[in-house]
Amino acid sequence: MNKKTYNVRGMHCRSCEILIEDNIISKVQGVKKVNVNHRKGLVQVYYDRQTPSDGQIRKVVEDAGYSMGIDSKKSLFSKDSMIYIELLFAGGVLLFIYFLMQIFGIFNLNYGFGNSPGLIAVVLIGLTAGISTCMALVGGIVLGISTRHSALHPEATPAQKFRPHLFFNAGRLSSYLFLGGVIGLVGSAFRFSSSVLGTLIVVAGIAMFFLGLKLIEVFPRLEGLVLPKSISRLFGGNREIKEYSHKDSFLSGAATFFLPCGFTQAMQLYAVSTGSFTRGSLIMGLFALGTMPGLLGIGGITSAVRGWFRGYFFKFAGLIVIILGLLNISYGYNLTGIAFGGFSIQNQDKISGTFEDGKQVIRITQSVRGYSPDKITVKKGIPVKLLVNATNLYSCSASLVIPKYNIFTGLKEGINEFEFTPESTGPVKFSCSMGMYTGVINVIN
Repeated sequence: MNKKTYNVRGMHCRSCEILIEDNIISKVQGVKKVNVNHRKGLVQVYYDRQTPSDGQIRKVVEDAGYSMGIDSKKSLFSKDSMIYIELLFAGGVLLFIYFLMQIFGIFNLNYGFGNSPGLIAVVLIGLTAGISTCMALVGGIVLGISTRHSALHPEATPAQKFRPHLFFNAGRLSSYLFLGGVIGLVGSAFRFSSSVLGTLIVVAGIAMFFLGLKLIEVFPRLEGLVLPKSISRLFGGNREIKEYSHKDSFLSGAATFFLPCGFTQAMQLYAVSTGSFTRGSLIMGLFALGTMPGLLGIGGITSAVRGWFRGYFFKFAGLIVIILGLLNISYGYNLTGIAFGGFSIQNQDKISGTFEDGKQVIRITQSVRGYSPDKITVKKGIPVKLLVNATNLYSCSASLVIPKYNIFTGLKEGINEFEFTPESTGPVKFSCSMGMYTGVINVIN
């Protein structure tokens, strides 16, 4: 098989490679295979007997929005001063919004519905999750990908940019309806272990972090850091790149059932407790419906931005995605239960709690703000009875995870009792089911 190589300028991602490959194969006679490398700016065309026309290749490349030639080497830091002005302005706006949210208590929204909230309450909890923990995890991913797509494809219409969000949320709602019914019927068989869930959240956080770095445009060389081509095709980066694949947007939304935030896990436990397919389906479906305004709001904003405002918005979104990425990396790490010596409680040799019937009895309180106390000390080799007084079942801290002792459970209102015997000294981490609220059990001799 013969080969011809062309230099092409303007390629920046896997979608560019896929678009050029598909267009050349479908529109140029005699071509058997095409390999495109956007990092090197190379297009390799393979053929047998009939030599493809250079003019045809050039026309297909230029019609796709690229040009023939060699790209200049990108610098580590951008030399465009406007990027830094936009970034500084976006950072100031983000700080202002953060302080407003602190003043109005957005981070501490609290619902006290008891063990069995009504269906209206489930929707309200969904609305809260849609602007808090779900926004931090699922929303961060959606914001990063959709904003990046909008930045790369300004020629796409608002409808083309927004339509995938409808399919994403439709997939999310469908999976919550169906799988909510399944777990209501058969129990919590779909729940991942804390280490697997933690790893998934870390991976999601890393993806968000690099998406955010690309959005702020400070590091031009990061354009070379992209998903493998096979994954790009999975997310709909083949054929027409003005829109994502509707099928893959739908499936991506459906998959979020397995990457739940704290509120979602509380609702999953509530669905499990019903023992009914219909009731479990209704609970999870209404919860997903409640999260939709927040998630669709992201889609609406990223689809509508145009003109001079685009640069400022992309920097603002990039900073948010970077922060959410770092937070999710931290949360996921907490869920793995890995602790280093630096996490030990310094100069705290005083044993926490009391001794009763040969056991160390530790009492902590769970609330919307986490666990109190969140630093406790116990002795090695002596059984521990941990009594957790749960005061709010519909907050992120409503589940308790202690990976070291294989504890991963939803809390019930009132006193929850756990027993374990620490066999080695050092710090043992505990957290909520998202890794957001944490604490340390310090085991000493």
